[in-house]
Amino acid sequence: MTDETPGADSARSDPAADATAVMDLLAGGGIAQILHAVTALHIADHLADGALTAEEVAERAGSHAQATYRLMRAAASLGVLSYEGDRRFGLTGRGRLLRDGVPGSLRSQILVQTGPAHWRLWGLFPEAVRHGTSQARKALGADVFEYFARPENAEEAALFSSAMGEMSTLVTQGVVAAVDATDVATVVDVGGAEGQFVLALMAAEPRLRGQVVDLPHVVEGARREAENRGLSDRFSAVAGDFFIEVPAADLYLLKTVLHDWNDEQCTAILRNCRSAVHDGGRALVVEMVIGDIGKPDFATLSDMAMLAMTNGMERDLDEFDAIFASARWRREKTYPVGGGYYGMELVAI
Repeated sequence: MTDETPGADSARSDPAADATAVMDLLAGGGIAQILHAVTALHIADHLADGALTAEEVAERAGSHAQATYRLMRAAASLGVLSYEGDRRFGLTGRGRLLRDGVPGSLRSQILVQTGPAHWRLWGLFPEAVRHGTSQARKALGADVFEYFARPENAEEAALFSSAMGEMSTLVTQGVVAAVDATDVATVVDVGGAEGQFVLALMAAEPRLRGQVVDLPHVVEGARREAENRGLSDRFSAVAGDFFIEVPAADLYLLKTVLHDWNDEQCTAILRNCRSAVHDGGRALVVEMVIGDIGKPDFATLSDMAMLAMTNGMERDLDEFDAIFASARWRREKTYPVGGGYYGMELVAI
């Protein structure tokens, strides 16, 4: 028998409630795969015109009727579907975000986060913690960006680019409303994927000329997006390596770029922007910012994803400021832009 004097926290603890809470946390992986199945089977799209029975959905989806009913019942318990009675299900507001091609859709985000690359990497997450670095090469035979650049992974890479575009949609409106671009003529979206960020800013400011710099397998998607928006005459997309150089500009956009890389790599990217920026130019960094420890904070969960997937990390403001200073930038303004993200405006020093 051990002599234990329970502390205040253990005295307040309810073991049954604690076990239930941990089981709820443990269910997170299964919940992600429920969303994956609902999305992959286009269930939200099948329900777009109104409630259907699970059997009707299964016929359209080409899936097993009873298994589809069980899946839809679970999705209803998560608030993704509504239950209308008599085995009929409809869409909720959350469920509409799983539809294809609708404003605010998170379809690509779900398929990427639950897809082969991400899932394999999470399987080696304890090793990432042991070694302090992503186990991508062990899981995928390459780092995650090299993996997406391989021709055999083109479909998954396209989903990844689309998912990054979806995340842009969450924050772009807030950024465009907040940033003052009256003194800006040229904007470069560094690692801008399909260019949603810079194209939204161009649409709001008709005099701006914009450019995306990203990997070769990405830039064609940016050109198509600019054409679809009728902005091709003021837009270009170039294949390049932002660790080597970036084009000259008045304003650099770096949205969810820095969290993919370690401090040294972030400094290299920002130094290249600093070297090329026009006199009086700026940079706008959009990232999650870690807040007070111990409070609910999605940024800390995203930080774990960065550890699993890349050699990057989410950061607090002090950590950002250290990187900015090392690259000869100073943070001048910080403001929330939606979706848990912040805009950080930098001036050259």
